[in-house]
Amino acid sequence: MQLSRRNLLIGAAGMAVAPRIPRRHGDPFTLGVASGDPVPDGVVLWTRLAPRPLAEDGHGGMPPRDTEVEWQLAEDERFTRVVRSGTVTARRSWAHSVHVEPAGLQPGREYFYRFRTAGYLSPTGRTRTAPAPGTAPDLTFATVSCSNYEQGYFTGYRRLAEQQPDLVVHLGDYIYEYAPGGYRAASGKIVRSHTEGHCQTLTDYRRRHAQYKTDADLRALHALAPWIAVNDDHEVENNWAGSHPGTSDRPGFAERRRAGYRAYYEHMPLRRAAMPRGSRIRLYRRLAWGSLATFHVLDTRQYRDDQPCDDGIRLDCDERLATGRVLAGPDQRRWLAEGLRSSTARWNLLAQQIFMAQHDYHLGPGKEVLVDTWDGYAAERDRVLGDVVASGARNPVVLTGDIHAHYASDLLADFDDPDSRRVGVELVTTSITSDGDGYDDPAGRAVELAENPHIAYADQRRGYVVCRLSAGRMQADFHTLPYVSRRNAPSTVAAGFTVEDGAHRLTRSTTAPRRRPGHTTA
Repeated sequence: MQLSRRNLLIGAAGMAVAPRIPRRHGDPFTLGVASGDPVPDGVVLWTRLAPRPLAEDGHGGMPPRDTEVEWQLAEDERFTRVVRSGTVTARRSWAHSVHVEPAGLQPGREYFYRFRTAGYLSPTGRTRTAPAPGTAPDLTFATVSCSNYEQGYFTGYRRLAEQQPDLVVHLGDYIYEYAPGGYRAASGKIVRSHTEGHCQTLTDYRRRHAQYKTDADLRALHALAPWIAVNDDHEVENNWAGSHPGTSDRPGFAERRRAGYRAYYEHMPLRRAAMPRGSRIRLYRRLAWGSLATFHVLDTRQYRDDQPCDDGIRLDCDERLATGRVLAGPDQRRWLAEGLRSSTARWNLLAQQIFMAQHDYHLGPGKEVLVDTWDGYAAERDRVLGDVVASGARNPVVLTGDIHAHYASDLLADFDDPDSRRVGVELVTTSITSDGDGYDDPAGRAVELAENPHIAYADQRRGYVVCRLSAGRMQADFHTLPYVSRRNAPSTVAAGFTVEDGAHRLTRSTTAPRRRPGHTTA
């Protein structure tokens, strides 16, 4: 069913409840609605009450008390067949955010949801449950990452929403913590400005998340499909690692991490099991899409050692090769290995943040690598890829963000031997806006790929990846936008790759992807 723009932007009448807050405070649903983490019998429904989303106290213009919110879940967008409903308390201590987990739903079907309080009705959202165990309907999902509010318009989110995927996987850097102008793209352009100040307090992070959700394109994509979301570094601080504050020399990192995690939970459709406990949050988790696919969602920030060789791109950094260096951490690595061993899914999708394949920036002898990625933790990468092989899990595919460029790569048992065993493939999505307007550099790409023969594709433009998954194959289309410094950029399928069941390698698509309204193909 097509969810009309009108029904996305306004709610239908018929949800009769008593007001809970005075109407003079204004419409509390300015940040929209969202859903996430679908399972066969349920899904998370989210909203946050914020009539003045950028209010200086971080509470969104809400009165200083808890507020009752009613919710409905229906089989149709007119809400004539409501199947679940209830009342939930939006607590001031959690920024009046709401996380509802309706259960007992039918597997593999579409639902519509909305909220109401104080006589105001939220926009209508569309969601869906995961298929029943043992069934394998096709799946269309997309991967996105790295949306910097200052460096461009979120047109990529809108173009993706127009394609109506079943599921969106956000791989981190949902917000950026910098003060206005604190991180400039190569072009130097600031398209629109962050709220004042570098994020340091819970109030700062709440206001920054709220500012990002004032973007209509982001809200539309949230309302159209359920998300699986995991954070990276900028939800807290650039390049932080475990207890190390990354590139910042500001004191009080533990408190910033606590604040960043809390604000992230308050603004994302995460289950209550992910509610932060102090400066820790449990984000690695596993979600099944019938017998077709299992998403193994990883956290590559919270459990890692500090980056070697003072971070950055480093030539011949021997420290990165140390066998004791940890990235995933022993508990998460054990959890992943056990999940892969027990998986009966046709496709095993490892949703994580940072480039896993080796990426050598240096021409000729020696290795020049970005040590914030798995290249900075080479022995840990070998252990994880060894676990993948030992598990016998079918069709491992790593889904990655972070690097602000598209990449498609085979994953090798030994990246220094192009003929070594293929372990799986990696699909890296570029940024939505981070680093501003991208560029296409065929000459530079040819040199880069020659130095890294396991990498089949690279593109420095902005965009997202759409994957169509069936029992027999995966089709991955790399969408790019020519600019993000202006609104309304078109979307182009710049490259496509297939992965056949059991092949463990990428094949360039020989047929053009289907054209869609408002889109072009290269």
